[in-house]
Amino acid sequence: MIIFISIISRGPSSIEYLFQAAKSGMIQWYYIPVIAAFMVLLVAGVIYVDRGQRRIPVQYSKRVVGRKMYGGQSTHIPMKVNSSGVLPVIFAVSFLAVPQTIAQFCPNTGFANWITKNFSQSSLPYAVIYALLIIFFTYFYTQITFNPVEISNNLRQYGGFVQGIRPGKPTADFLKRISVRLTLVGALFLAAIAILPIVAARITKLNLGFGGTAVLIVVGVALETTKELESQMLMRHYKGFLNK
Repeated sequence: MIIFISIISRGPSSIEYLFQAAKSGMIQWYYIPVIAAFMVLLVAGVIYVDRGQRRIPVQYSKRVVGRKMYGGQSTHIPMKVNSSGVLPVIFAVSFLAVPQTIAQFCPNTGFANWITKNFSQSSLPYAVIYALLIIFFTYFYTQITFNPVEISNNLRQYGGFVQGIRPGKPTADFLKRISVRLTLVGALFLAAIAILPIVAARITKLNLGFGGTAVLIVVGVALETTKELESQMLMRHYKGFLNK
């Protein structure tokens, strides 16, 4: 929330900078509605992908324990398109900050001059490596947090199975295949979100101070805060069976 407020607080100064640039002739006036529409589409895309998920249908077989029958229910496994959130972007930025930090400790050297000239945050090599690192860290994070073998074993243990897929290894392979496809979409989306502000800054020659990481953090915190408020309101209005 502190980072969210810090990013939002830069909004008025960025808007003032944009109008000052238009008044001074740095950009044309029609750039302002174009940039505003771009930001709206960017936020809408982040929300759409952040909420997007693939629901894998799961069926539980019926079983009799004593005189009671259990199972026979239908549910699903939610697999988010962007399960890693903003972490791959943060990892990529931290990794790319290492050469720049080394260059600061070794000024007036060939390495420092090359980093300053060819590896700035608005250069093409930086943008390409930035996108590749985001894709790599997205897959790396997904491999750590998502274990299709464990999920398949848990389903088989409790009598569940994915419709049309045999339990065991075929289910694990199916979940892994779906995870790889979804991760590719999420990784490409994160890379595009991170690269688009750099491309826009090179085209307009403006530095608005809002990058892809800032947009992802603002939208993510806003969505999570809204979800928490809704759950708190439901808990407040739910009296429970003790008060009936």
